[in-house]
Amino acid sequence: MGSVNVNRNLTDQFYRYKMPKLIAKVEGKGNGIKTVIVNMVEVAKALNRPPMYPTKYFGCVLGAQVNCDLKNERYIVNGAHESNKLQDLLDGFIQKYVLCSSCDNPETVLTVSQKKGTINSSCKACGHSVMLPATDKLATYILKYPPNQVIASGASVQPGKKSKRKAKEEGKKNGDSNDRNSPQHESDEFNDELNGDDDDWCEDTDADAVARRMEELSVGAKGLMLNDDLEKTSEERLQIFFDFTKKKKNGFNGPLDASLQKEIIGEAERLDVRDKAVIVLCELLFDDPSKILQQIKTQRVLFLRFTTDNSRAQKYLLRGIELTVKEFKDQLIPRVPHILKQFYDLDILDEKVLLEWGSKVQKKSVGKEIAQEIYEKAQPFIKWLKEAEEEESDSEEDEEEIEVVYDERIRPDKIIQIEDKEEPKAKANDSNNIQSATDDIDIDAI
Repeated sequence: MGSVNVNRNLTDQFYRYKMPKLIAKVEGKGNGIKTVIVNMVEVAKALNRPPMYPTKYFGCVLGAQVNCDLKNERYIVNGAHESNKLQDLLDGFIQKYVLCSSCDNPETVLTVSQKKGTINSSCKACGHSVMLPATDKLATYILKYPPNQVIASGASVQPGKKSKRKAKEEGKKNGDSNDRNSPQHESDEFNDELNGDDDDWCEDTDADAVARRMEELSVGAKGLMLNDDLEKTSEERLQIFFDFTKKKKNGFNGPLDASLQKEIIGEAERLDVRDKAVIVLCELLFDDPSKILQQIKTQRVLFLRFTTDNSRAQKYLLRGIELTVKEFKDQLIPRVPHILKQFYDLDILDEKVLLEWGSKVQKKSVGKEIAQEIYEKAQPFIKWLKEAEEEESDSEEDEEEIEVVYDERIRPDKIIQIEDKEEPKAKANDSNNIQSATDDIDIDAI
């Protein structure tokens, strides 16, 4: 089992505060699907917090019910949740309820005053003390079940109620020990306390409450949400994405800002329609056929977020283009090659995907007749694309044929300057010339 830093914002491998990596196992099917956090006890021990605290934190954020099997120390969150996603959520719990707000060390102790309704966090490392806001459901539960009233196994002893040991002794006296003291009864009793018959600590799961929480959550946290939408058909989820994007797009004629783009991507991932989402984008963004080339350029970044290094999304984008051309047939059929070239020039569609698409008539999306027209109009662009590819491959082959040979033997060790020498016009026979030549000789150099 691997370990990670308690404060994962710190990447120092020698950081002294470690915890086991959270291990989650999905069990069951359909409505009975659940996620068992296998090593919650070990993780909670490393954080010096009761195991039900982070478990309930997951329930609060995900809007899911939680349960605990005391006998096997199994902490359960309803729904299917991956380990890495729960690990990311655990960072939020650690930041709020474990780390010191002054020194960021996880050496804090929670002190609860039920009379005053306060939760105090004091750090043993630096001595810093701060009052935690008791505004969420988990804080309410901590107020009701402070750490000093939590037994080692993870169950909570409610104030004013008899402990299990006393209940067991009284059960023996009354002769009802067989049923009351069974492990199953203890587990049921704990789950009643966990899910709170008299104090519902979980978030509401109705549609309005889920919508409110989705607005409050960050884009990253929205991707972690699991709800009933994933049980719907692909067409129904695309319709949900359509309504969401249409609402976000209203009021924007130009490019959507980065925050809105991230929200749109987050919604597509939440609904598991990221590849097909580009079909919806074509329908919503290309509403004016006379300006389609400019609209493609304006929304380039948004399309790139979906299609970069994703050939599957690019193929769905081509299907969206076909549907757009079908909707505005008279205006867009003649402009098909220009539309395709615009997507290509902006690096939204790759050459390989375009060539594969243009190799045959695509009848699946728009019917045989419209598909044939689109195919014929696209052929000049496809032909140009093929020729460009062939020329590029030929030039690469030519470059490969050039061989440069280096010979160490012809490389001089130093640079030698050779001066041109003029032929003498006449031989110097007289003694004056001989004497002049003699005077030019440097005796010291000899």
